[in-house]
Amino acid sequence: MMQSTDTSEELPLHGLRVVELASVLAGPQVGQFLAELGAAVLKVEAPGGDVTRSWKTPAEAAGTDVSAYFACANWGKQSAVADLRTAAGQAAVHRLVARADVVLASYKPGDAERLRMDYATLQALNPRLIYGQISGYGPDTVRAGYDAVLQAETGFMHLNGLPGSGPLKMPVALMDLLAAHQLKEGVLTALYRRERTGQGALVQVSLHDAALASLANQASTYLVTGHDPQPLGSGHPSIVPYGTVYRAADGRRLVLAVGSDRQFAQLCQVLERPQWAAEARFASNGARVRHRAELEELLAARIGEVSGEALLAELERRAVPAGAVRTAGEALRQPAAAAMLLPATAEFAHPGLRTVAFRSAQWPAAAALSAPPPLGTELAPATGPPPAGHAVQH
Repeated sequence: MMQSTDTSEELPLHGLRVVELASVLAGPQVGQFLAELGAAVLKVEAPGGDVTRSWKTPAEAAGTDVSAYFACANWGKQSAVADLRTAAGQAAVHRLVARADVVLASYKPGDAERLRMDYATLQALNPRLIYGQISGYGPDTVRAGYDAVLQAETGFMHLNGLPGSGPLKMPVALMDLLAAHQLKEGVLTALYRRERTGQGALVQVSLHDAALASLANQASTYLVTGHDPQPLGSGHPSIVPYGTVYRAADGRRLVLAVGSDRQFAQLCQVLERPQWAAEARFASNGARVRHRAELEELLAARIGEVSGEALLAELERRAVPAGAVRTAGEALRQPAAAAMLLPATAEFAHPGLRTVAFRSAQWPAAAALSAPPPLGTELAPATGPPPAGHAVQH
């Protein structure tokens, strides 16, 4: 299999061989993550391809099988087709797995066994194999997992709403992404263990458990107090002012993240209302939380009288956390976002977004990745030569 970057020999996962049997978002995000770190990733798709190839917005051009959605999780990979409902397709994938390091799978419970792509079957072919499995609710629950449903069932939609507005789904498939992060951690842990023991492992992650693990302080609030956290819009249950959106006189929308009394005093100075910091109802964070509505009404009125750009600049100068509310496009056009973008290629004339956000001086960032691949050709039978275009695969 071709390597994904010109500097792949220097990347930490160079030489790692990954067979991606997963589809949609969570599993493919893990595959791209591994590819960005130098792994050779072969995405094995059903004859019709990953379903996200067809998930296009009205603004996207027709005539291509690489949608924007598909592109968000499939840079740096090669594609091949195998019909796993047939013995020939199963045998072709088994040949790859026998020499692979990692398999990523996201089948509904029972399907992997039916297709002979389950851990027990593949581990018998390759005892050192690390098998990363994503499910909706765990391996013993037949129910399929869908992000929107999981957002509802694990508290996120309830908490994400405005007071009185009803639950609100988040605009990205956050449960899938949280599960992907958990599986990355599990796969890397298994690789570290294999270095010490020589043994492969089955690593299982469910969207349900990944979601619950990410409730963080909201879960702890319930477990400690017995009180169910309620939606606050973009406000914070235990810090004020934090997260509420204000609109300045120039139309700039902005948020504050004032976490200390010193920062609040500085904010009041900038707003030319120093007396607020001395008032008993606002002098401490606890008091500000108790008097949230009164303070936010005062802040909204005052911020509405000043220039948002000037306010943000002065708050930054005084180390008071604050920021402008940007669109996705505005965020991606910021100079600070440049290092997170993948350059367009001759095959795909659009930039992409990295999944790896950490850096180390001990290895280079992948300068480029191959474009999200069009649907590949069918894998050759197990008894035949390697398929064309994959002369250096596993």
